[in-house]
Amino acid sequence: MAFRHGFTLPQQNIRILAGVSVSSSTTSLTVSVFSLSTKLQKFSRERTPRRLFLGIGVSFLAQFMNMAGNVETKRFLASASQQGGSPIEEVLKNVEWPEQFPFKDEDFQRFDESPDTVFYETPRFVTHIDDPAIAALTKYYSKVFPPSNTPGVSLLDLCSSWVSHFPKGYKQERVVGMGMNEEELKRNPVLTEYVVQDLNKDPKLPFEDNSFDVITNVVSVDYLNKPIDVFKEMYRILKPGGLAIMSFSNRCFWTKAISIWTSTGDAEHAMIVGSYFHYAGGYEPPQAVDISPNPGRSDPMYIVYSRKVKTA
Repeated sequence: MAFRHGFTLPQQNIRILAGVSVSSSTTSLTVSVFSLSTKLQKFSRERTPRRLFLGIGVSFLAQFMNMAGNVETKRFLASASQQGGSPIEEVLKNVEWPEQFPFKDEDFQRFDESPDTVFYETPRFVTHIDDPAIAALTKYYSKVFPPSNTPGVSLLDLCSSWVSHFPKGYKQERVVGMGMNEEELKRNPVLTEYVVQDLNKDPKLPFEDNSFDVITNVVSVDYLNKPIDVFKEMYRILKPGGLAIMSFSNRCFWTKAISIWTSTGDAEHAMIVGSYFHYAGGYEPPQAVDISPNPGRSDPMYIVYSRKVKTA
């Protein structure tokens, strides 16, 4: 049984639509209060702007380019397509950002505005992207992470769960996970400590300034409804030169993803995340990387990353 937007259960290899849960004792699907009708399921698989449900329905990329006058972005996308390259890796090059953050409060609304603590109350010991995408992310981490067991190195995995997709055997003296479900965090073997916190309710990170060398966030940046606050906090707790890696696919709990995300596509998502780095301030120009392992055959996988500017 396959649906486009959701996650994979390794044991049964069942792809599940956002808003549908699976009983841990059976293989039957149990439709939750957040489930979508058959019509909405079909709608969610198409590229129609789903943001129309909130009555907004404006393409981010078109909106951005109108405000920024960024005709170069169109040229980059067209050039990348013609040359067989990835538009994702071009979209953040030479961006002329608007002076002010171009999004409004309604862009961060969700279809389901019930408390996130309720939605994540039940642990989900599943993976939210397929195995090839996981392998691609792990390979990327192996290239950019500090070497294992480096004295003084600390990592923070934001929106963490029972697995962080770090390289096999990777260890540091301090690896902190921050997530929504304590049972999931307890099961994560790479964490040396964890914090349970709802960033959409309290984006203040409970860590000292200049504490971490690397911050990761796997397929969860699309759920942040106060992203600038979170990215400012990330800047505060990163060491100078510290690396922040936001990874995402096109899988999500659709009802909990922000409006501007569910109404746009992959290239726009890269620009959205890039804008968070830019408008939070203090970061190097963000860059995008397409690490999709099998385009069109498995889950896509993208990275937008930046570093905290080194101080003199």
